[in-house]
This record gives sequence, C-alpha cells and structure tokens, in this order.
Amino acid sequence: MKRLIILIVATLMNLMTFAQKDSSSSESTDTVKVGNFFIIKKNKNKEIDDNSQHKKYQNLRIHFGNGEEEPIKITSDSVPEKPHIGVNVRFDNHKKRNLNNISTNWWIFDLGFTNVRDNTNYTSAQSMGYFKTVNGSAINQNSFALNTGKSSNVNLWIFMQKLNISQHVLNLKYGLGLEMYNFRYDHSLSYRSNPTPYVFNDTINFSKNKLYVGYLTVPLMLNINTTPHKHNGFSMSAGVSAGYLLGNHNKQISAQNGKQKYRGDLALQPWRLAAITELGLGPIRLYGSYSLNALHKESTGVDQFPYAVGLRFSNW
Repeated sequence: MKRLIILIVATLMNLMTFAQKDSSSSESTDTVKVGNFFIIKKNKNKEIDDNSQHKKYQNLRIHFGNGEEEPIKITSDSVPEKPHIGVNVRFDNHKKRNLNNISTNWWIFDLGFTNVRDNTNYTSAQSMGYFKTVNGSAINQNSFALNTGKSSNVNLWIFMQKLNISQHVLNLKYGLGLEMYNFRYDHSLSYRSNPTPYVFNDTINFSKNKLYVGYLTVPLMLNINTTPHKHNGFSMSAGVSAGYLLGNHNKQISAQNGKQKYRGDLALQPWRLAAITELGLGPIRLYGSYSLNALHKESTGVDQFPYAVGLRFSNW
C-alpha cells in the first residue's frame, strides 16, 4: 500500500514537471521526505529534435530508506517516442542477515558411497587365525572385494553447531550424530563370532551380503565462510571426528537360508578416528571422510581403511 502511494506521488510530480514552461534556467535537484521515504525529482533538461513534439524528459528517483541501510531505488530513466510517463521499478535488497555467534542446525542427513583402502598383507594374515577355511576356498584379497555401486554411507547428525571465531568468516563446527556404513561384498565372505571371531568364504551364493558398521560420532572442524551474510555462498570445513562402535552385523540373503543376520564380536575396532571435510557451493554441500585407523582389530591382520564421499543435506 505504501509503495502504491509513493508511485502515485511520483506520477503527480512528473505531471507537475511537464507542466512547467520555463526551460531557460537550469533546475536543481529537489528532495521530498515522506516518513522514511525520500523522493528525489531530477530534471535532465535534455533537448529533443525541433521537428519533434517533445521538449524534454524528466528523471524520477524514489528512495526507500531505513536508518543506515542502503536505500532501495525505483528509477525512471527513458525517453519515449510519444509523450507519456514511464516508471521502471527495481528493488535492491541490501539488508544483511543478523548473525548469531552460535547457530544450531538440527537433523542433518548425509548420503554417499563408501570403499576401503586395503593395505593387508594376506600372506602374513593367514597365520593370524582370523582367516578360516570352511568347505570353501581360502581367504584372499578377492574375498574382500566390494560392490562399489552398492556400498553406502548414511549419516544422521542429531545437531551441528557453528561458533563464530572471527567475523563469522572463521568458525568452529562441532556436533553429534550416527555414522552408518554398509560394505557390500561381491563374493561369499562371511563373518562369525563363535567361538571366536573369524571370517571365511562360504559355498552359498548370496543375493545380498553386507557388513554393517555403526558409530556414535563427534565431528570437530574449522570452517571458513567467504560470504557469511549470504545464505548460500562458498564455504569449506576440515577437521577430525571420533566415533564409538555402537553395533555391527553381517547380513546375508540367499535362496537356501533366506535372510540372516550374524551379530556379536566380529573383531572390529571399537573406536574410529577419521579426517573429515565439507565443501559448500551455493545450495550444494559435499562431504568426505577418511578413516585414520583400520576397520578391523590389529590382531586380525586385516589392514583396511574405509573412506566415504557424498551429499550433505544441511542449512549451512
């Protein structure tokens, strides 16, 4: 409603300017204040061809101001071929977001792919007792081969907080959440916990064979936000995370046995320390993690380091 009133006032002032007949003197800029709005009437005094019925045109600028904020401008700056008054409206919103020193983001969701860097010496690992031969062939590097397209990482962060360190450009990010890894095996590798943890190659052809590992994780990162006053700018974070093993199981589906889950102690490390990173490009956010310690206990001889990359669905 206020903008409609301002446009009406602007039109009336343009009409009053066209009605003036004295073109011999140069007019100065007039400013009229209406509440928090400033109306600036400016005469260009631009002469038109003698054969034209036009004599000059006017320029009208309306400033919507509030305190020290940069005003929003509505500008008319064109000469029509026939006498009429035109108004070109442009709104530039330069209002900055109010930023808190501590901001909280709840329920962040990650979806990505996982794989492992395998440094296992399979010759020496054969003597560690973790590899068993039960009916099938002996364990080798091919036994741990993953289906990379179906090996997934899903994370659910209960919350993440961002603490301002310097002008909201440098921040500290931390949180709490669940990291869940599904290592999907191409072959019949099987985990068992009784009487002691071991792995073996089964003779059954599984339609689905995966190792699930879940952690309760605390991430800690330094964040750099190059555009702190914009909702979707460029940002990057890097740091470490510490996770505690909450659960693991080997899930297998076959025509012979149906769906089965084998839980218990599978000789996995109870703690996970990882290097983590995050990259924000507008509304798109990517994440990555790389485990700094092995997935399995050292006594197994299996020296594999999981990593993951994917999309992060987060407000910042």
